[in-house]
Amino acid sequence: MFAIRSCSSMVGYQLANCVLSRSLMGITVAQIDKEVAKLLELKAQLGGDDGKHQFVLKTAKGTRDYNPKQMAIREKVFNTIISCFKRHGAETIDTPVFELKETLTGKYGEDSKLIYDLKDQGGELLSLRYDLTVPFARYLAMNKITNIKRYHIAKVYRRDNPAMTRGRYREFYQCDFDIAGQHDGMVPDAECLRIVYEILSELELGDFRIKVNDRRILDGMFAVCGVPDDMFRTICSTVDKLDKMPWEDVKREMVNEKGLSEEAADQIGEYVSMQGGMELAERLLLDQKMSQSKQACAGLSDIKLLFNYLQLFQVTDKVIFDLSLARGLDYYTGVIYEAVLSQALALKVRTTEVQVMVASAQKNLMEERLKLVTELWNAGIKAEVMYKKNPKLLSQLQHCEESGIPLVAIIGEQELKDGVVKLRIVATREEVDISRADLVSEIRKRTSEA
Repeated sequence: MFAIRSCSSMVGYQLANCVLSRSLMGITVAQIDKEVAKLLELKAQLGGDDGKHQFVLKTAKGTRDYNPKQMAIREKVFNTIISCFKRHGAETIDTPVFELKETLTGKYGEDSKLIYDLKDQGGELLSLRYDLTVPFARYLAMNKITNIKRYHIAKVYRRDNPAMTRGRYREFYQCDFDIAGQHDGMVPDAECLRIVYEILSELELGDFRIKVNDRRILDGMFAVCGVPDDMFRTICSTVDKLDKMPWEDVKREMVNEKGLSEEAADQIGEYVSMQGGMELAERLLLDQKMSQSKQACAGLSDIKLLFNYLQLFQVTDKVIFDLSLARGLDYYTGVIYEAVLSQALALKVRTTEVQVMVASAQKNLMEERLKLVTELWNAGIKAEVMYKKNPKLLSQLQHCEESGIPLVAIIGEQELKDGVVKLRIVATREEVDISRADLVSEIRKRTSEA
């Protein structure tokens, strides 16, 4: 499941953490081989003759490496998200990857047990950030900032039991957007939902729905259903599992593990099965039980107002008022929302942006290929050439098809004499002769149309 979760009632959402690592430029293949040899030697030493201590090269539990294809996807997604954030006037900040432990303690309810604590290294008890919201709230308080619209894209860490086949990791990215400050009700929330709508539409991942609820409605619902005040948060955490567990299992956890009465659980079950739009909010305002809670009525009135603004923003076709949406974290106090991908699309991904491959159909033309690729580089064209002296033309064309390179600039003895380049369109296999002087403009024209 693909989900974006957000809560506008908290003054914070999250930003971009950019870490520059040591460049590999200048490191030779021999040096890399030397480092690999050291690792293999270490493995042999730790393995021992008894085979009891096996050294295995792997990533830490709940983490993974990302190959070029996956990184290309990430870069495209991040660029789309950041472009949308900027279109809506957001600026960005950065915060440390770890915080004082006391800053994070007590902010996440039952999930606090998932915080990574760090060993005391300098007189401070530290923890890796669990999300980007609490660090943002700390940033606002420290700097006495009362109004800001900001985004933050960075890694967060959770000491969870990873289920990597289901996309559950201990290290992952969050993309946060926040409008902090005092504003008229529901306008910022409606804009946040519009942003989610724009991003998922532009990414073209498939059909999606955006679920909306309000923690005040949930708390009011718990109250009228007979949930004791001191059990609100723990029952809310259980309800939050409805997107992963059937109602029977959720009810069993509330009754058998949390100690809630079966009658109260059944009443909750009736409400959390409800979905709709503005009409559902209007109906619940007249509900005999829900109308008894001022808190729930306030939340329902805001949901009505929210849907009014969403109509103006032209996104109501994707938004659903869903009473099962809970969110377990303690800092959520008002409107909450979550986008869910309901129908995925498979897309072919390019890992490079190469526009043209410089190729040759005959032998002994490596120097001519290098001259041509240099001309293209000088003109700002993204181009590459095979490093073999006499590569087969078929191999060069297959590389373009596999890599998604749209054009091939082919030179041979006749082309050199005539002062032209044979430009091949990979998708259609059409070939046209282009004068060398016009090649750059022709490549720009054809790649701008792609």
